[in-house]
Amino acid sequence: MNELNGIYTALLTPFTRDGKINEKELVRLCKHNLRLGAQGFYVCGSTAEALMLSLEERKYIMDIVKDSAENARLIAHVGSINERDAHKLAGYAKELSYDLISSVAPFYYKFSFSEIKDYYVRLADSSDMKMLVYHIPAFSGVGMGADEISSFLSDDRFAGVKYTSNDFFTLERCKALFPHKLFFNGYDEMLLSGLAMGADGGIGSTYNFMADKFVKIRELFLKGEAEKAREIQNEANRIIAILCKIGVMQAEKEIMNQLGFDFGDCLPPFGKISSEHKELIASSIIPYVERA
Repeated sequence: MNELNGIYTALLTPFTRDGKINEKELVRLCKHNLRLGAQGFYVCGSTAEALMLSLEERKYIMDIVKDSAENARLIAHVGSINERDAHKLAGYAKELSYDLISSVAPFYYKFSFSEIKDYYVRLADSSDMKMLVYHIPAFSGVGMGADEISSFLSDDRFAGVKYTSNDFFTLERCKALFPHKLFFNGYDEMLLSGLAMGADGGIGSTYNFMADKFVKIRELFLKGEAEKAREIQNEANRIIAILCKIGVMQAEKEIMNQLGFDFGDCLPPFGKISSEHKELIASSIIPYVERA
């Protein structure tokens, strides 16, 4: 799995004014992130607003990215509360020769861990693809400790974990037990912390417009230059703190618009950001990130 580590952009989805996927801008986004140094793409995840998209829209995005990714590694997020859709998406990822599939745990109905694990196993088996478990308890409501995560990692069908949690003790314990499995840090503002506790790379939403900062953090960390890496993490976190005040998803779309892309707005029920927040982005973020 070592060839799959690194920095993966969790791609945003650009929309036209009538809410359709903007293929031209998605292609531009992929090319821009490759120039910024991203090693791969996490496709149709939370950042893509995928859980608000139809099955066909998600397949369309997978097609576009596959055609635009050049030599980048590709992870398809196929998760859905509708397991039948998840199986269809996983099968389509296999057809397109994606490197891995991933899925958030089934949510809302408070499934037992046994039910959740069976969901993942069926998905891996039906697609005949390696699976990356998407651990994001703050959003899915599904908490897993070291024992539960290890039950996946001890199974060859599972390549590793997209670990979006600040419980770095559990991350470290799991990586120590399964050093050859992949661990991707999920919280952008904590990439350096995740790397220090064993993460092999990161998957993040702010990578869409500043992947170069996270590529550099990882490079410096691997060279043993942790203090320099922390300085760049501080730069990224100053920007992330502003996003948190505005609304992360909406602010990321507006950043892309101000960088010269045509990304439109987030889908409803997301609201639109104010003119004051647009001005804040223009003055406090745009000068510090690279234009397309």
